[in-house]
Amino acid sequence: MTYIQCLLISIAQGLTEFLPVSSSAHIVIVNALYKFFTHKDLAGNSPQEIFFAIIIHLGTLIAVLLYFKNDIIKIIKDFFSIFKTKKLENEDQKLSLYILFGTVVTVAFCFPLKDVVENIMKEPYITSLFLIGTGFILFFAEYLSQKNKDNNDNLSWKKSALIGFAQGMAIFPGFSRSGLTISTGLILGLDRVKAAKFSFLLSVPIIIGASLFYPILEIDFAQLQTFNIKALIMGFLVSFIVGYLCIKYFMKFLGKFSLKIFAYYCFIVGILTFLLFKFF
Repeated sequence: MTYIQCLLISIAQGLTEFLPVSSSAHIVIVNALYKFFTHKDLAGNSPQEIFFAIIIHLGTLIAVLLYFKNDIIKIIKDFFSIFKTKKLENEDQKLSLYILFGTVVTVAFCFPLKDVVENIMKEPYITSLFLIGTGFILFFAEYLSQKNKDNNDNLSWKKSALIGFAQGMAIFPGFSRSGLTISTGLILGLDRVKAAKFSFLLSVPIIIGASLFYPILEIDFAQLQTFNIKALIMGFLVSFIVGYLCIKYFMKFLGKFSLKIFAYYCFIVGILTFLLFKFF
């Protein structure tokens, strides 16, 4: 991989992993556009490129761990305190179980669909349709959230399960993980900041599992010495810095504004890419 290829993929990953615009869709689209204009593949399935994908996901993982470090430390402490006290005493303890429960629901939904999704990722125009779908979901969630303002905004087993299911839907490239989980939270009565916070915390075990542990099984580490180490380091740093800044300013944005701007973005990018890759 060239440095330009690494930079493009790293920025796409860092920017779109946490914004409700689908990182998988943007990586598919960036790949397809790069091939469209250069007649070369931006990324493939070579050992180095698989390892690079792990590295840039590690960058965004470190970003979310660093930003929410105090929350994550508290969640871990509260989780183990359940075993110590043998009872659930407060909502903070329940939060750790809600994250675990939501993750189980996500994995149960995603695991059987792996082969189907790999085939979809080969067709950018299909990805663009899912991106348009994300736009509709964001728009619909904002509309319903205005009617749900007086609802109970606390998490529950049902809400964590439904948000976990929404996260599972994001296995399809174009369906935004953060977009679907935040939207589901809004529909269920959570405010934007609380829905986004739970969405990001729920992403931690999934990023670790899907983007680190699973791909590592496919890597031949004897080949590491042949990889472009400088490019890998650059990819990690870029995805980490861009991802961290993205979380920071997105959380501030949600405190003041709605998700409709991202819905419009998904509509525009989705329609343009569908027309480009379907007909041209």
